[in-house]
Order: sequence, then C-alpha cells, then structure tokens
Amino acid sequence: MDIREAKRNDVEQIVSVFHDTIHIVNSQDYTPEEVNAWSPDVPDVKEWAEKRLSTRITFVADDEGIIVGFGELETTGHIDCLYCHHNYQRRGVGAAIFRQIENKARALGLRRLFVEASITARLFFETQGFTIVNQQTVVRRGVELTNFVMEKYIGTNLKKANEKDAPDQKTVR
Repeated sequence: MDIREAKRNDVEQIVSVFHDTIHIVNSQDYTPEEVNAWSPDVPDVKEWAEKRLSTRITFVADDEGIIVGFGELETTGHIDCLYCHHNYQRRGVGAAIFRQIENKARALGLRRLFVEASITARLFFETQGFTIVNQQTVVRRGVELTNFVMEKYIGTNLKKANEKDAPDQKTVR
C-alpha cells in the first residue's frame, strides 16, 4: 500500500470512501437521520476537486489502484477529513495516512494540529496523541450531530501556537 498525495483522478474514489464510510462505519455511532444529514449523497466529483482537492493537502492510501483511505490537511493545521474504507478499518491505514499528515505539518512549520472528530473517530485520534478540547454540536442540513474538537501539539514550543484557528464551542456548517 502506498500513501501518496492525491491526484485529480483519485477524486471519484475519494468521494465514495467519504460517503460510504459515513453510512457504513459512522452509522455505528450516529442515527440514520444523522448520517443522511452528514452525507445525503455521494459528493459531486467536480465540486470536490475544485473546492477541496485544490485547497487542501490530501493524502490517499492506494492499494494497487484502489483508494482505501484519505486525509486532508489545511495549512492552518486543521485536519478536515480522515476516512478509511470499511473493509480497511483497524489495519493501520488511518495511522499511515495520519503519519503523512503529521510529517507534512512539521515540514510546513506547524506546531499544532486540530480536528473535529466524530464519535467514531475520537478513539483513533486519542491513540494518535490528540486530546479533547471540548465536545460540540454541529448542525448539518438542520440535524444536530455531536463531535469533538481535539488537538495535538507537534512543535518544540508547545504553547498554543495557532490557537486562534480552532473552531468555537458551537460550529454550524
């Protein structure tokens, strides 16, 4: 398996991993109403490429041409997505993607990573060294979902280097 930066032709598989993971894996912790609000349909490939792939550093886990996971890093230190195909859960794919994200963040000179982790992803991020800042409620298509603002300091000066970039207690998207 190769962990590499995403290419435009990966986007069709990326959006499928995103949608399917929410509906198959996250449905263990969220209701059908919540997962349908989170991702009602597979996202549009062109829109994802234009609005996400072009504005974030995206790593994919490529298993002989099959994208089995992906993670996105913003230059603020925000990890916007980290999803693994349901057949590749608990096989080290997420950890491998996260290592690439963390290495890239260090190369960019970032000192802090932060994420809004789902109930499902909370334990994963804790095992990667993140701590919970707070639990919050977000609203997607009129439906409230619980997630956790989490952070990890990665620089040598562990004072809250880019704290202003963290989301507020209640975030609405």
